[in-house]
Amino acid sequence: MPMKKGYKELLAEANARIQAITPQEALSLHGDPDVVFVDIRDPRELTRDGMIPGAFPATRGMLEFWVDPDSPYHKPVFASGKRFVFYCASGWRSALATDTVQSMGLENVCHLEGGFKGWKEAGLPIATVERKDG
Repeated sequence: MPMKKGYKELLAEANARIQAITPQEALSLHGDPDVVFVDIRDPRELTRDGMIPGAFPATRGMLEFWVDPDSPYHKPVFASGKRFVFYCASGWRSALATDTVQSMGLENVCHLEGGFKGWKEAGLPIATVERKDG
């Protein structure tokens, strides 16, 4: 049975509604105290590949619950009023995530075009992530 809407259509719709920034544009925001980079990759990806220094790790599966102030899982960073730059490995998950949190009412959000891969290929700084046991 064919899908009613495939991932390519979902991504096209999301990208039409959200702002994407290049790695160079992201670098100009990096270190700004009013900007939070949000890494939505799986913890195994962070340990294996590293992350943008200072990024807030928020796995994709919990993102909506962490963003919503009415959720018992809410993370205060998402109520800070700061600008958020979401990223994943290549920009697909972060496009969908940015679209979702924007539709929830989180303002001043964008995502990193090309994701962590684009950041890394541009030769930008990477922090190592230690594996958390237990």
